[in-house]
Amino acid sequence: MAQTIITVATSGPGLYEFTDRVGEFVRAADMETGLVTVFVRHTSCSLLIQENADPDVRRDLDAFFARLVPPSDDPSMGWIAHTIEGPDDMPAHIKAALTAVSLQVPVIEGRLGLGTWQGIFLFEHRSRPHRREVVLHLSR
Repeated sequence: MAQTIITVATSGPGLYEFTDRVGEFVRAADMETGLVTVFVRHTSCSLLIQENADPDVRRDLDAFFARLVPPSDDPSMGWIAHTIEGPDDMPAHIKAALTAVSLQVPVIEGRLGLGTWQGIFLFEHRSRPHRREVVLHLSR
């Protein structure tokens, strides 16, 4: 078993890939077979395994979620009660609820068992920069 906490710095909404950092953690643990759990310790961002080859995928996902859950000062969001932390906060919680705060990836022959175009991303839902803590846990 191995465990660490890494920080992912964000500069606003969007997907931030950190696959390489998870892969380095797995290689350093020197475990041939296992399962790595990735867990984000926040309620206004989330995690995704998504395509990492074409940046248009990230742009389209950003646009989709912005249309699905606009800021709370948008007229369509007048039903939102939690507005004290700004117009991006409650929509960020909704987006996080619709996605995942933890992921599991198999470790095969000492490496992440991701597909060719898959990457691990932190999906930032807030407008301002943040330093997000992500727990990595590797078990047999």
